[in-house]
Amino acid sequence: MLHYDAIADIVALSRAPPCRQHRRVTGTCGHIHLILPDPVERAACFRVLAAGAARVVRGFASGDDWLAAGDDQSCAVLLLRWEQPGVSDGATLLSHVAARDGIAAFVAAERLSVAESRAILLAGARDLLPAPLDPHLVRRAIDAALAERAAWQAARDRQRAAAARLAALTPRERDILDGIAAGLGNKAIARRLDLSPRTVEVHRANIMRRAGAGNVAELLHLRFVAEAARAAPGNRVHFGA
Repeated sequence: MLHYDAIADIVALSRAPPCRQHRRVTGTCGHIHLILPDPVERAACFRVLAAGAARVVRGFASGDDWLAAGDDQSCAVLLLRWEQPGVSDGATLLSHVAARDGIAAFVAAERLSVAESRAILLAGARDLLPAPLDPHLVRRAIDAALAERAAWQAARDRQRAAAARLAALTPRERDILDGIAAGLGNKAIARRLDLSPRTVEVHRANIMRRAGAGNVAELLHLRFVAEAARAAPGNRVHFGA
């Protein structure tokens, strides 16, 4: 049961080496990493975040431990204390996160000036959270970030699927698809490309078959989604930024 697991997690945290805590709950919503030096605060956030959700939550006692673990590729959401023991401070961790796409970073701090807060947000943090941390506030903020990530992932999957379906088109078929997207009929496309209307009809049928589109509306939707994927600059993801 969850209550038993939560108690076991706290006990395990107190007995384990100070580097990290790890609980796996099967799912694909993205991993949550906590870099919280205070073991009590870390355990409280860990317990609330892991409750009743399919996700992986990992806890680390310092930024040095997190970087040494080398598991940032799996990280979807990172919650860190701005004040960190060891060599890797909050600024170092944010710089590391900024070099990767797809991590929503939350920074917790007790006292920050307006200038410091602005610098942290400009460095790539999604949001600032007041410390000491309220685990339920943390849960709401991270749930929102994961929901946004899931929506982004679904949109990216649709874009990739659309691009894959259109990738089989020949250059000539792409030219004809451009004409269809421009609202031209077969005769107008034929004149534009110096082809016979019959040739355009054959190509058009091949386009529908290769793209797996049931009608012109579906075909144009595929093209729109695929073009949106190419237009996105570097497919960079900044949740809420």
